[in-house]
Amino acid sequence: MSIPIQYEICVVSTASRIYNFRVIDAPGQSRQFSVKIPSELFRSTLLKYQDGPPISFERLKQEIEGETQASQAKPHLNIAETDIHEYLERHYPRKKSKGRPC
Repeated sequence: MSIPIQYEICVVSTASRIYNFRVIDAPGQSRQFSVKIPSELFRSTLLKYQDGPPISFERLKQEIEGETQASQAKPHLNIAETDIHEYLERHYPRKKSKGRPC
């Protein structure tokens, strides 16, 4: 089942970037979500600023897909360093080095 997720805006501060989304559950019914990435994680990892919206979208999508009747997605999510490493491995896989011939 595909649930429409719309990116709305990014709010930038010195401490973080917060990406805001709207999830459309049914015509006329939507929910607001935010995904926060601390600014320090952009400096201490290889995550680029342009990766902010897609990593946030993927994190929200993962949360929405894991919803059940008893447990709905939290409206405020955070990106952790482990999320960044997993994202970078999926989108920027390390090239395998070719060994030198003997």
